[in-house]
Amino acid sequence: MSAKGSSITLNGRTYRWPERPVVVVCVDGCEPDYVDRAVRAGAAPWFGEVAAGGTSRLADAVVPTFTNPNNLSIVTGVPPAVHGICGNYFYDREAGAEVMMNDPKYLRCHTLLAAFARAGASVAVVTAKDKLRRLLGHGMRGICFSSEKANETTRGEHGIDDAVDLVGLPVPSVYSAALSEFVFAAGVKLMESVRPDIMYLSTTDYIQHKHAPGTPEANAFYQMMDGYLAKLGALGATIAVTADHGMNAKTDAGGVPQIVYLQDHLDTWLGAGQTRVILPITDPYVVHHGSLGSFATVYLPDGADVAGVARRLAALRGIEAVLERAEACARFELPPDRMGDLVVLSERHVTVGTAAARHDLSGLDAPLRSHGGLSEQRVPLLLNRRTPGLALGRRLRNFDAFDLALNHSTGHA
Repeated sequence: MSAKGSSITLNGRTYRWPERPVVVVCVDGCEPDYVDRAVRAGAAPWFGEVAAGGTSRLADAVVPTFTNPNNLSIVTGVPPAVHGICGNYFYDREAGAEVMMNDPKYLRCHTLLAAFARAGASVAVVTAKDKLRRLLGHGMRGICFSSEKANETTRGEHGIDDAVDLVGLPVPSVYSAALSEFVFAAGVKLMESVRPDIMYLSTTDYIQHKHAPGTPEANAFYQMMDGYLAKLGALGATIAVTADHGMNAKTDAGGVPQIVYLQDHLDTWLGAGQTRVILPITDPYVVHHGSLGSFATVYLPDGADVAGVARRLAALRGIEAVLERAEACARFELPPDRMGDLVVLSERHVTVGTAAARHDLSGLDAPLRSHGGLSEQRVPLLLNRRTPGLALGRRLRNFDAFDLALNHSTGHA
């Protein structure tokens, strides 16, 4: 790692030292159509200016298209095969238990946030939910807190006392658009006061789970975001905006959830208790998705006919692909030791569950919208700067955001 003012090299990539503050934003659940429709409705002028005079591209998120794997890819610059975080939830073979993947012990490499901080940069991180804070802030000296627990911040643990006082907003409900607004409001206050060299902002997809692109609620959310991003831009920041995944309706035309209950099928075919279905979307905040997404991994008993089970699963209506572990890990750049024998992906408007009896959908007050599969892989990658050296034909990933902001950007939108 080089000294402050030159560059750092991490996880096989080199990043220039920021010439001005760099803000990378992960908008949770940002299907590209959300931005496009908000711009067309006149609700998002900053995004419109970026599209016209900055950099506006599409990129591929990490599969599974869930929060933890993609946020960690964005802040490490590498896929889950390197950093190790392959879901929000997984089966820990060593512990013999299904656990949340929010403990830093599961990380297998350093983050750019920690690396820049060690090299002398001022770094700040604000995330909506506290489940990500410990992962994003692992090994990092600087400011790192969540909207969810902004009233609990201390200088010793979070790098700041009383984040609520700084932001000037009350602690919002975890199930609200205000949880994300607090992130942006905090980002602006930090840029005005601390002016960090590197800042990472990560929102929640509460609105996207409930409201389709172009709806009044979605446009209002992007209008809110647009205003704060304009303020950050006016303060001189280079801003890169991307997403951890897209979002799709997971219903039929009548709004009825479309679900393939994998565990029920496997129990019928192989016997109860013989297999284990893991849904990596699982987290403590299940009200808006019921732990239903479009990606699952399946553990089979020793000696099972893996190829035969794969064929039977692939024949189920609504299933897009079933891959054996080696193929899935090679295709999606996943850590093989943290995947089951099979990976199952459902079609665009379909989710996969475990057993019907295990999913409580009573909290859904809107037609089911979710993510996790190939249909939610395409996301925006926007910068308020031009990137003249960026080849138009280059495949971009959401975890190229820091590379573009630090190594390729020039001028203003």
